Amino acid sequence: MSAAGGPYNQVCSGVDPAPMAGRASAQLIRMAKVRVAFQGARGAFSERACRQVLAGRDLHFVPCEEFFEAFETLREGRVDYTVIPIENTLHGSVHENYDHLLHFKPAILAETQVRIVHNLIGRPEATLEGIERAISHPVALTQCLDFFRRNPGIRVESHYDTGGSVKTVMEGSDSAQAAVASSVAARYYGAKILEPSIEDDRENYTRFFLLGREETSPSARAGPHKTSLVFVTTNVPGALFKCMSAFALRDINLTKIESRPLKGRPFEYRFYVDILASPDEANCANAMRHLEEVTEFLAVLGCYRPASGAEREQAA
Repeated sequence: MSAAGGPYNQVCSGVDPAPMAGRASAQLIRMAKVRVAFQGARGAFSERACRQVLAGRDLHFVPCEEFFEAFETLREGRVDYTVIPIENTLHGSVHENYDHLLHFKPAILAETQVRIVHNLIGRPEATLEGIERAISHPVALTQCLDFFRRNPGIRVESHYDTGGSVKTVMEGSDSAQAAVASSVAARYYGAKILEPSIEDDRENYTRFFLLGREETSPSARAGPHKTSLVFVTTNVPGALFKCMSAFALRDINLTKIESRPLKGRPFEYRFYVDILASPDEANCANAMRHLEEVTEFLAVLGCYRPASGAEREQAA
């Protein structure tokens, strides 16, 4: 990564969320298990994202309790990939992971979208009427508020993870305690779904990134690409407008912009953006040179195949 005035860090990879075709796919599948880290326990929604974005691979999962640990595990070479959530259609961005992307500097290799379906899950002998307490990740609980309003006798408590909450329920002996998690977690731990699909909004999707080290990136594929960038502007009038004009003047579609506080410079910000273009394309390369001229810092976090609408339908 570099400040303006020097070449920006370009990473352009392509891992198709669908299984790879042809001889290359067969060779990958014959290889040893692919080690992939994610935050949470087995059965978490992140595990489903791993299976979806690395479909066709023989996976060895490395669950991590914290996002920091999942990033660090990748940096230290203990896994081949890490899969992390970056935004949810209801909750918004996962700000911690934006900060980790800049700190750890992994390559974004692919994205995938997972439909989030929350279920009330208990021990095999439990009944819905007997549940007094539900545990889960705080975000999951806030996405099921209507259900808990209709069931005021169930008290909610925060837990570090959705899948981990089912594990906790099954490791205990209290049939009055339930978890809010995926059906995958229920199956994995041998638990019972007491009430399916308790989320407030069915249009609930989480976008995940597949992260890798640049030297282990799979070969790039032809086709449309999405590019994720981070930059810092000068704190002067019109600075952000000038940055955005680099894309607008060239009809490059900006699909997301996110600001994060700039450490050491109170009330100033760095910006993360996603564009539907690749730095390998002349139009985008010109936009990047334009952007570099009007920023203090610019880096490419990754260039990858965007998740398709068909993939989102499959996830549902």
